[in-house]
Amino acid sequence: MNSESLAIKHIFISRAHNFVGHQGREPDEFPMDDSALVECRSGSGIVGDRYFDHKPDYKGQITFFAWETFQRIQEIFPHSHLTPAVFRRNVITIGLDLNSLIGVEFQMQGIWFAGTEEARPCHWMNRVIGDGAKEALEGFGGLRARILSNGELKIGPCELQTLALL
Repeated sequence: MNSESLAIKHIFISRAHNFVGHQGREPDEFPMDDSALVECRSGSGIVGDRYFDHKPDYKGQITFFAWETFQRIQEIFPHSHLTPAVFRRNVITIGLDLNSLIGVEFQMQGIWFAGTEEARPCHWMNRVIGDGAKEALEGFGGLRARILSNGELKIGPCELQTLALL
């Protein structure tokens, strides 16, 4: 990880779920709103996002996704409509190995997070991206994390500080 090249390229929030709880029926069409700045609240999530205050100690209060994975998926599935919002992750980073943060407390832009697990891709990825997308994303689905301190997260360069293995 080169902290000099680490940046947040996009931040997305959505007020409701499109896929969670939709087994056997069509997904909803709530957009992922691209925001320049969001408020993170310790133990709750991102203000205005569908997972805000979802449940106590929820391990997916915020999700991260790698820009490099988005670029790779664009090459495999060259759709003109494909944007980083399709993955429905909150924070799109560049220059960061997200899998290395599983089980680690880390700080970005003054906010502390605890990486909990991979944000595993689900079968809906095949529908919104193309057949085989779920498999292509396995091991690269992003990072789910808890928010450990309050603060504002914004698009732009940032440094990463890691504290300890959980």
